[in-house]
Amino acid sequence: MLNIRQFIQMAQKHDLYVILRPGPYICSEWDLGGLPSWLLNDPSMKVRSTYQPYLDAVDQYFSKLIPLVADLQYSKGGPIIAVQVENEYGSYGSDRKHMKAIMESLKKHGITELMFTSDNEQGIKTGAIPGVLMTGNFDNVQHGKEIYGHIKEVNSDWPLMTMEFWSGWFDHWGEKHHQTDIPKFEQTLSFIVELGSVNIYMFFGGTNFGFMNGANDNPYTATITSYDYDAPLSESGHPTDKYYRTKAILQRIVPQYISNNLPKLPDPIPSKSYGQVQMEAYITLEDMLSFEGAIASKDVMAMEMLPINNGGGQGYGYTLYRTLITKGGHEKVIIQFQDHIRDRAVVLLDGKQVGILDWKAADQEMHLKMDKDSQTLDILVENLGRVNYANSGSNILNEQRKGLLSPILLDGKRLEGWQIYPLEFKKANLEKARLSNKWKKYAKVDNVPVLYKATVDIQNDTPADTYINTQGWTKGTVFVNSFNLGRYWNIGPQQTLYIPGPLLQKGTNELMIFELHSTTGSITLQEKPNLG
Repeated sequence: MLNIRQFIQMAQKHDLYVILRPGPYICSEWDLGGLPSWLLNDPSMKVRSTYQPYLDAVDQYFSKLIPLVADLQYSKGGPIIAVQVENEYGSYGSDRKHMKAIMESLKKHGITELMFTSDNEQGIKTGAIPGVLMTGNFDNVQHGKEIYGHIKEVNSDWPLMTMEFWSGWFDHWGEKHHQTDIPKFEQTLSFIVELGSVNIYMFFGGTNFGFMNGANDNPYTATITSYDYDAPLSESGHPTDKYYRTKAILQRIVPQYISNNLPKLPDPIPSKSYGQVQMEAYITLEDMLSFEGAIASKDVMAMEMLPINNGGGQGYGYTLYRTLITKGGHEKVIIQFQDHIRDRAVVLLDGKQVGILDWKAADQEMHLKMDKDSQTLDILVENLGRVNYANSGSNILNEQRKGLLSPILLDGKRLEGWQIYPLEFKKANLEKARLSNKWKKYAKVDNVPVLYKATVDIQNDTPADTYINTQGWTKGTVFVNSFNLGRYWNIGPQQTLYIPGPLLQKGTNELMIFELHSTTGSITLQEKPNLG
């Protein structure tokens, strides 16, 4: 799934050309716009700039990536016909030295094909590199006219190319599911095709598997797991009404480019209901910590600053901060959180949930009633996804460190002496959990983070696509045969998680769910999605 060379070769096998958009920043509603979180381990990091450590990291990345695909360029007999330099830089900055540095690094490592920039209406005038082809990103005719007009002003000989025609839109947790107006879709696509070339973003959206979803700012809103996007092909690859409308528009406006012998659509990808699945066992958060290494620290710190992963810090998942607190003669104490929590915290006292705090306010506090002179305070923080898009003048991309960033106070005094547990849920971590002897027979456990386990038996048929209905659960993450499907959250809009058939196997399949709060104890594997 992550073999880019094989993917490009597959495109060539099917007589497709490839436009390569290697970033390193690419947005795509991906965590930090596709940039690796370990960049933020540098406290002075300035991404998308001429900050030398950033450019060094970019060059190192291209030194590994470009040799994998250089011989697949069109001039060498491959399908790659063009390569994009960065992505929508004009809406973020105007430093042409940065853009030229990205372009020179691409050339240095073997790119020889046509290069171009790609910008929306906010950045089309500032994101260009002199002499380099400009392309536009938009979803309506008015913005298309503005962008095309500027491109023609710069160079009347340049072809018009829409690098991102936004066929739909993405969803955030707690919002309604987006669906694009069909007449607007048809009008804009017709406008583009009549004047130039088009790349449909997205033609197929897919899924933000794992913890890789991004987020937006002002206010902070995290992107959901599904990236269906209301695109011409659904999340599971089924043609939608937009698919047929797209085909009709192309046949009407540019019939000379449409073969009379188009292959028939393949048979629909099968999906199936496997019914209700009851949880069989659970393991507590406390037991999970027993096979996770703790990091001793005087103060709390951002996950990216933890001394793990070869100095790159923790990238994704959850981080648990633990310390011992004493009530000092008072029945109630006040825990004060300076700055914002990044992004959502479950607070526990001696393993029992006493509150939930999130990113929405700074300098929050909690009043805790203590039953003993000293008790264990746990703060389990979830990284909900780093912001992936920033407007000009914003420093938000450099501020995407997650976890607890500032000291925690107890009755006004700084709490020290922390044990920090990175809960990354990598395959190695899941294997430790799977093989643990600490599993207990299923019982209803509320208001305590718990990892549940169940099995799904598929005996007679080839495993088909299916959808986990998580209604009755609150918030957490699902793993199928140790593959991280992504997050669920009862605030919606999506109520199901997509399981591609190839992730399942004939025989016994293992399902694990990390639930932060409470659950009904069973899930349903159903045939159709529910995106809200």
